[in-house]
Amino acid sequence: MLILVKIVMKAVVKLMIKKINWMAWLALVVLWNYGFPNATPLQDVIVAVILSILFIIIQNLQSRDLQKRSSRSKFRN
Repeated sequence: MLILVKIVMKAVVKLMIKKINWMAWLALVVLWNYGFPNATPLQDVIVAVILSILFIIIQNLQSRDLQKRSSRSKFRN
């Protein structure tokens, strides 16, 4: 039972992190669009792609960190 709870909680944490990352990405894209209203559509796309790549890298680093934390748990079964 405890193992099932751990698995579910790990999935919930990952989902929450993904949602927070997506909201942060969206907020930065909106800030870019309102901060630079005269930017061309090409510039908008380039910034959105760069932010996407940045957040993919951040997500991978967070995922590795979560895996390291779970492997170092003192309550392993």
